[in-house]
Amino acid sequence: MHDIGANCVTAPDHVLDWIHDSLCRTTMSIVAILVLLAVAWSALAIGQIPNPFRARTSQARLWRRAFPSASKRQIGEFLSLFADAFSFRAIETQKFRPDDQLLGVYRALNPAKWIPESKEVERLAKELRKRYGIALADIWDDRMTLGALFAHVQQKKRSVGH
Repeated sequence: MHDIGANCVTAPDHVLDWIHDSLCRTTMSIVAILVLLAVAWSALAIGQIPNPFRARTSQARLWRRAFPSASKRQIGEFLSLFADAFSFRAIETQKFRPDDQLLGVYRALNPAKWIPESKEVERLAKELRKRYGIALADIWDDRMTLGALFAHVQQKKRSVGH
């Protein structure tokens, strides 16, 4: 009888070690590339407004219609303050409408959190007090819109101006 195993050639241990090391290096390279892609993707996403707002075009016309006595500069400064508080890019501030609710924006940004005890809301409150002398906690309403908040800013400016 002929021994079938006698004709099989086995690879030396150093060849098997080399193959194993090569596979490990390839796997590590793939993992490293995936991690880098994930980091790059998240870096690009930082500062982007949430999806429901991102596809919008400029809402400047709605702001001018809602606040005809406010200057473009006043509206722009308010929207910049809001964008800074939420870490949005300055170029995306015009995508927000006066009827956008603060909690709606917050929840679109933080879908898992339902209570607005966030650094964004805290920064917004701090900046409103610093720049306009408005205490967000005193005027807060769960349905408050950006337009309603801007109306408070305008009212405060008028009362300080007189």
